[in-house]
Amino acid sequence: MESKKITKYDLIEAVYQHSAFEKRDVQKIVDQLLEELKSTLKNGATIELRGFGTFEPRLRKGRSKARNPKTGEQVTVAPHYIVAFRSGQELKKAVWELPVDGEK
Repeated sequence: MESKKITKYDLIEAVYQHSAFEKRDVQKIVDQLLEELKSTLKNGATIELRGFGTFEPRLRKGRSKARNPKTGEQVTVAPHYIVAFRSGQELKKAVWELPVDGEK
């Protein structure tokens, strides 16, 4: 399967094509949605979108003997948070049904 990439612009364009809103209004809505998601995660809360998935901040342990992949130098990495995503059942099912290379 060839890898496809959808950008924020493409997402705005798709929503605009399927709505009765002006493009600038769709852009404001998408921007506000993404800002709200970021703000919620930044405050340590979990975001659950039924049928799509769950975003949550997860704590990663620090390491004292990590390596910089570019230089090979040993570095210390402090504990920090990452964003984790767990897909919902509907999304899992939709992706599961994608055709595999060579299949139609």
